[in-house]
Amino acid sequence: MRLVNGPGRDIRKRETGRWARPIIRREDPSLWSPPTRPSSRPLPLAVGAAAIHRRQPSAQVRSPLISSSPLPHRRADVRKNTDRGRNRRYTRLCMTALVRLTGRAASWSRGASIAAPRGLGLLPQRRAAFQGARMENGGGKGGRGALIVLEGLDRSGKSSQCARLLSFLEGKGCATEGWRFPDRDTSVGKMISAYLANESQLDDRTIHLLFSANRWEKRSLMESKLLGGTTLVVDRYSYSGVAFSAAKGLDIGWCKAPEVGLLAPDLVIYLDVQPEKAAERGGYGGERYERVEFQKRVAEHYHSLRDLTWKVVDGSLPMETVEEQLRELAMNCISECQDKHLTNLTW
Repeated sequence: MRLVNGPGRDIRKRETGRWARPIIRREDPSLWSPPTRPSSRPLPLAVGAAAIHRRQPSAQVRSPLISSSPLPHRRADVRKNTDRGRNRRYTRLCMTALVRLTGRAASWSRGASIAAPRGLGLLPQRRAAFQGARMENGGGKGGRGALIVLEGLDRSGKSSQCARLLSFLEGKGCATEGWRFPDRDTSVGKMISAYLANESQLDDRTIHLLFSANRWEKRSLMESKLLGGTTLVVDRYSYSGVAFSAAKGLDIGWCKAPEVGLLAPDLVIYLDVQPEKAAERGGYGGERYERVEFQKRVAEHYHSLRDLTWKVVDGSLPMETVEEQLRELAMNCISECQDKHLTNLTW
């Protein structure tokens, strides 16, 4: 390193190989003062035909015009400052390109606001913008699917309304699937099916745990479907298992325990039909639980399980009227749960 001194300028050179990079800084000649020479003897270094002396590192040269911080004495320091700015510009250009490729010309601040509800508020804004744009395009709608459950007594019209609602949502372009519990296609479901058809006998606690196990069999698949943007319309869920087992005399707290940890529905629609009215419908009495007195006890426990996510619809109304109400409830639920996280049943 050689300092070339002169009035009105300070030129610092660093020889590397066969070239040198000058850095020139203008200042007031009256305030300029030469730096202190080091005590060590300079070492000669031949560059081309001239002999240039490289001095050993000395104290940093402090500018009389800038008192807050010394001037960088080494070229490495200067280059670091330069590269930092280049890296920032390069990163911003790359992130802008990625955001535009996703089809969203979102600003950095808008991206941060999108990502903030998802726990990304402490990340850099450029990363939040990309994450927000990616989530907006995921699942076709920018969010997850809704878990909609229909509950009610036997022969209350749940299966018919599930099919109608499923057809309506598909016509609206929503990714939708219809599910039903118990799922009688699994090994556990086949045991339950035989029990309900009076083909086998099981202890009340045993059959309750089998019903719960049947729902746990599908939990991971349900979660992946919902996170992928598919709305699930489910005919019966955990509430049926608890209400029916409690109606048989089991402790309701014990009945709830195996259900803790299953996915919590975004909407529970309860089709309210009087047991006597349901008994008049076709096919009633073909399964074990289809008895009026037993269904009355089930209705009482359903009433005790209701919470803020429940919507009660009069199932005795004409089918078209019930269908219209379910459509409105379902569309509102799908719209509201886009940015909500999945939760678990805690009772």
